[in-house]
Amino acid sequence: MSTSTPEVRVLVVEDDPVAADAHALYVGRVPGFTAVAVVHSLAEATRVLERTRIDLLLLDLTLPDGHGLRFARGLRAAGHPADVIVVTSARDLGVVRESVSLGVVQYVLKPFAFPTLRERLLRYAEFRATAAGEAAGQDDVDRAMAALRSPRPAELPKGIGGPTLERVAALLRAAPEGLTAGGTAEAAGISRITARRYLEHLVDTGRADRTPRYGQVGRPELHYRWLAAAPAGAGAGSVSKV
Repeated sequence: MSTSTPEVRVLVVEDDPVAADAHALYVGRVPGFTAVAVVHSLAEATRVLERTRIDLLLLDLTLPDGHGLRFARGLRAAGHPADVIVVTSARDLGVVRESVSLGVVQYVLKPFAFPTLRERLLRYAEFRATAAGEAAGQDDVDRAMAALRSPRPAELPKGIGGPTLERVAALLRAAPEGLTAGGTAEAAGISRITARRYLEHLVDTGRADRTPRYGQVGRPELHYRWLAAAPAGAGAGSVSKV
């Protein structure tokens, strides 16, 4: 995106504080996007929208004071220009259809890797750029729509697959005391070597740490533990908390 393009001001609406902070961090790592505020309820979101310019909402659907799609419908009825990207664990295709009918520009399932959100945000930026002004013909309209509807697969290192990475990350998040490669392998239904590779990837990208634990005999065993939030320099493939 050109440096002359105005920044996209994003409001993160997510009731889980850890996930909200992670999403804001991810937004800040995408050129041209700024997380203006992070809120944990629809009431807080309303107050932010009343006092500051927001271009895009990163909107969870299950909030303590209402459903995100009802909130989005209210925005449209009020004529608010902010676009919406839904970020949710809801897999009901009826909810997806309703989202489309409300003009939601992207629907991202949790848990997700950082490259997935980065790809959606960059696609959205491309859409904003190509949808400005008046279309010269059908090709211009098709180009603008394709920017949103044809996301490219997010890139992960060789030997790392998205679904398995998300499964391993979910297991690690659910184990506050940490997991060994052997325990992860058994729970995920993969080999110990594969589990170690994925756990090491999470360590390398700043999403987990490892510590040796000494038993009575033999070499120490490595235990992996999920970290609450990634450092700003964490690399591709880090995974958002559900």
